This record gives sequence, C-alpha cells and structure tokens, in this order.
Amino acid sequence: MTQNNKEIIESLSPIERKIMPYLKEQNFDLVIKHSGEDRVTALRALEFLNSKGIINLHISKKKIVDLGTNGIFYKKKGLPERQLLHLIEKKSCSLEEAQKESKLSQNEFRAALGALKKKAMIELKNGKIMLNSPKNEIAKKTLEETFIDELPLDYNQLKPEQLFALNNLRERKEIIEIREEQIIKYEVTELGKQIIKEDLSSAESLIEELTPEMIKIGSWKGKKFRRYDVISQVPRIYGGKRHFVSQATDYARKVWTEMGFKEMSGELIMSSFWNFDALFTAQDHPVREMQDTFFLNKNINLNKDIDVKVINNVKQAHEKGIVGSKGWQYKWDEKTAEKLVLRTHTTCLSARTLSKADKNKLPQKYFAVGKCFRNETLDWKHGFEFNQTEGIVIDENANFAHLLGYLQEFFKKMGFEKIRFRPSYFPYTEPSVEIDVYHPEKKIWLELGGAGIFRPEVTTPLLGKAIPVLAWGPGFDRMLMDYYEIKDLRDMYKNDIKQLRQMKLWIKG
Repeated sequence: MTQNNKEIIESLSPIERKIMPYLKEQNFDLVIKHSGEDRVTALRALEFLNSKGIINLHISKKKIVDLGTNGIFYKKKGLPERQLLHLIEKKSCSLEEAQKESKLSQNEFRAALGALKKKAMIELKNGKIMLNSPKNEIAKKTLEETFIDELPLDYNQLKPEQLFALNNLRERKEIIEIREEQIIKYEVTELGKQIIKEDLSSAESLIEELTPEMIKIGSWKGKKFRRYDVISQVPRIYGGKRHFVSQATDYARKVWTEMGFKEMSGELIMSSFWNFDALFTAQDHPVREMQDTFFLNKNINLNKDIDVKVINNVKQAHEKGIVGSKGWQYKWDEKTAEKLVLRTHTTCLSARTLSKADKNKLPQKYFAVGKCFRNETLDWKHGFEFNQTEGIVIDENANFAHLLGYLQEFFKKMGFEKIRFRPSYFPYTEPSVEIDVYHPEKKIWLELGGAGIFRPEVTTPLLGKAIPVLAWGPGFDRMLMDYYEIKDLRDMYKNDIKQLRQMKLWIKG
C-alpha cells in the first residue's frame, strides 16, 4: 500500500467505507439497495469520494412528465370527455341532463364540452348535445388518452403529437405534473480501483470524534484519529434568521430612533377620514375610487372614535377652507369619511398623531415603517402591498432645509451616498420634493418617494393652528430590492425557502 493510498483510506468516513464495496457495479440504485443507505446519504458519500479522486461523479437533471392527482383518477375512470361521450352515445341529452347524469363537476363538465367541441365530436342543437362523429371514430382513443397511458415520459424526448396532447392537458387542473429528476452516474478512477482492492478494515478502529467521556477516562490515548478531510464539501447549514424584509425594517427603525424619533403604530385597516379626509384629499379625488383602493364592506361611527372638534375642523377645511384657502367648495359627506379601507399609505398614522400631539411639548419627531395596500395590477415593479417609511417633525421653527437634512441623513445611513431632490407636487404638502438616489452599478438615479411640508389645510384642523410639519413617506421596498439585488418585486413575498436560506444578511452602517 502506498503512503498516499494509506492516507486516503484513513480519511474515509463510515458512509464512504460502507458503499465502497458496491462501487464496481457503477449503478447508483444498486449502491443504495446493497448498502442500505438512503438516497441523500449515498449521494453525499459519492460526492466525498469524487472530491478524493476515487470516482468521477456526473449529476444531471431531466424533466419527467407524469400524472397528477386528477390524472391518476382519470386514467382509471376515463377523462371527463370520455365519460360524457359514454352518456350521449346512449341518448341525446340537454346540457342540464348531461351534467346531472354524468356526475361531473361543473368545471369538469365545461372542460369536457370544450374538448369535444374542439375535436368536432359533438354539436349543440336546440339546447341538446348531439354526436357529430361515427361511432367507430368515437371508440378510438384520443391523443390525450393515449398520452396519459404512456406516462411517465422524458419531456425532452416527446414527439410532436405528445407535446400537443401535453399542452391541451396542462390547461386543466392537476391532470399532468412536470417534475425534475436527478440522473446520477459515476465511473471508478484508476486510483479508486486501487483503493477498492485494499483492506479497509484497519480504518474501522480509527476514532471519529472525541467525547467528554473519552477525555475523562483517557480511552483515546494510544489510538489513532481518522484524518480530517478539509477539502470535500459538506452540506450547508442554514441557521434560523428573521425574514430579510424584517431585518431591513428593523434596521430602519434603529436608524430613526438613533436620530431621536419615536415610533408611530396603527392598524392596517383605517377609516377614510384618516386615510384621505384629514390629509385634505377631496372626496371626489380619483385616488378614492374602487380601482385604486381596497374598501371594506363596513363603516365606523366617526363620532365614537374621533374628537368632534377635529371632525368639524376637517369638514370646514374641505367645504370653505381656512385662512388663506378656499377649500374644495363642496358639501363634505361624513358617511363617505366613515368607509373603512386597507390603508394606502402610512401617512394616515401621521395625521392621527398630529391630532393627538401636545402643542406645549414641541418639537416632536415621529416615524413609522409599515405595510400599505393599493389596488394595483401585479407586475415586476407593482404589487398590491408594499412597505413605506414615514416621518414627521412638528416644530414651529422647522424649515425646508431641515427636511432635506433629515432625509439626507436617513438615506446615507441606509447605504445611499449620492442623494438628490427634485421639485414635485403632492396633494397635502407644499413645497414638495421627490427623493432620488444614485445607483453606482447601473449608473442611474432611482426615484424612492416624496416629501414636503404639510399644507396648512392639513395642520390647522388637526393641531388648531398652522404649525410647520416636515413630512415624508418614501417607499421602502425599492431600497430592499436594490440591496438584495431582487429584480421582481413579487420575489420579496413569495416565501421561496431556497431564496430565504440563501439571502444575505442586512449589514449596513
């Protein structure tokens, strides 16, 4: 035995030694069968042996087309269209009679009708289903039935007619499933052939681990330890951690609190009063339409939850305005303000906080990080839920420069070095700005959200007088997408366990 072979044998783990005698068969399934190990353990042993140069391991994947839950059932009982054909072969039926006597569900019945009409095997006349093909043609198996009988099949080896049948069946629920299957092949190297011939029993006496008991009684003395293999890859261990979105929001909370802000909190369901009216959003504004906002089929009684003086102040601001403002010049409807909505922004928390603020203890600074909802069409950059970070500073001496300073400091702590502000318009702030941050890799400016100073029409009804209130509410998810290199907003919420395990920790500052 050469010195190299001896060292390799001394480094073999128990599972490697266990499968070594069966490597000559060069069949992974037989290795599993004869060794008695499960598939995962046996594959891990092959990977260790591959790293030692004892075998050359090849792992590939192929797509297998097989029967789904409904497919297994239909293979025994027949596809819904076959069950319907058996019925109308005996007699012509009305649609209602056919569904009832076939005992098919509504969805199955519709699918059967569609499939048979597509093949021109039936026609509908005067509300009845009539056969449209000779009986010898009806008796023949359809492409879909033949395809089901032939499964499972390799996706990459499907013939054109099989692909046609597959596409027809995939439109229907759980008839077909496509799964990935690992193909594991290996061949024993020249080094491996030498090792297999050696006596491996000497390695069985090697100590695998040092326990407290062995140290206590000294049983390890005079014995040899198995050589550590520091080259072979071992299974990755994924420790428990918070969801990456939660990590980021926790960090944002830390940033705001370190800047002297107190956190605002509130329910996800808000009255339209706080979500819209208190923010001087007119009751006929497009943002309050069903296509933009999720309304609930329930209202609240404003007078039970909100100070009547605040309600009347907001009403006055809308109908007639305040000093220096004409308002919206319409009759404000309390019932409209009582409608419950899934909050469309966290600014509703700012409005409610302002209504309760102690004007004798100014300045006051508040922030929020929370989920909001909009009735959006889902795509890579839009979702019906998103995270927003909110902030207000109530200070009689606050000015626009202070606003820009707070924002610059926050985004710098969030990892954005280059920040710019552009003049903009928002319904409840004046002046208003858009916040952009520079993306050094893409070399573009990313828009993150808006900020400004609340209009007197917002602050006067809630505070009793027009105190300057700095306010901002940029979207938070775009910051997360940039940091985590997520290309599609939907990936943040799909709960893919593989993605969650591999996602890097939020490390900033």
